[in-house]
Amino acid sequence: MKAQFPFEKIERKTIERQKVETDKKYGISPEKHLTKERINYGIVNINKPQGPSSHQTTDYVKKILNIKKAGHSGTLDPNVTGSLIIALGKSTRVVHNLLKAGKEYVCLMHLHKQVEKTKIKQVINSFITIIDQLPPVRSAVKRKLRKREIYYIEIIEIKDKQEVLFKVGCEAGTYIRKLCHDIGIKLETGAHMQQLIRTRVGPFKDNTTYSLYELKDAYELYKKGKDKALRKIIQPVESAIQHIPKIWITDNSVDPLAHGTDLAIPGIAKLNDKIKKENTVAILTLKEELVATGKAKLTSEEILKQQKGIAVKTEKIYMERNKYPKYKTLKKE
Repeated sequence: MKAQFPFEKIERKTIERQKVETDKKYGISPEKHLTKERINYGIVNINKPQGPSSHQTTDYVKKILNIKKAGHSGTLDPNVTGSLIIALGKSTRVVHNLLKAGKEYVCLMHLHKQVEKTKIKQVINSFITIIDQLPPVRSAVKRKLRKREIYYIEIIEIKDKQEVLFKVGCEAGTYIRKLCHDIGIKLETGAHMQQLIRTRVGPFKDNTTYSLYELKDAYELYKKGKDKALRKIIQPVESAIQHIPKIWITDNSVDPLAHGTDLAIPGIAKLNDKIKKENTVAILTLKEELVATGKAKLTSEEILKQQKGIAVKTEKIYMERNKYPKYKTLKKE
């Protein structure tokens, strides 16, 4: 079984609804934003060290970059290391798109008795499904049985029939400590989690993680006029919506959305296929700038067939007002 999150199993094509061009005078490609803008409107994937909480790690990032606001995409226990997505400055609202995104971990599990490798593999593979899970006694959520999906489990190594190193991709909110406990029960030996590293959050893989030390060194270089390292670490805010379907809009539709209106069909230039009603979608300019996210009220097919109607009910707005002109201004020019 290929290690994939659900969104990766859907191959989306982009379909042009109307042929329009974007005016160079308005907006800018995310990759061309100045570094000082990215510091206040970007994303970092921090390799959280063992010890500090997610909140403390976020505070360290704020102090390093000398910014007032930052927010993370999901708590890691102090003893757990690995990927912690931190949104900087004005981009903090974007992390809600990652809260429900899939997570991947590498876990070292200790079995309380020796078990044959064949049985270990058989039992672990039986957990690749939708499981019922009761959160641990010490957890941030109410203790009630809930369903969580395990997307994949890959056994990396089994040592001495007791030490099991494996990679697991799962739905957000899955407790790996509890998963190890439940595997131990099914093996009739007992088991516990010895070590855990989060290697992936949604579209952010471990090859985009950087330590706090690397971030600090890059920021010090930036202050000396060398921003290459910092630009590599701080990704555009648009990196946080890679995993959700997208709709691109005309220039004259940007400002009305920035003022909070819903997206009507005539403003759509192109869109991904396979959008279903109530899907969360990202609305972008033709320069790939994130304008808003919202809930689809029509499918891709309906948007392409119909000439009017609300396609997306906007929920969170990211584009600043007056960055793009209103329709009347464009018409006069």
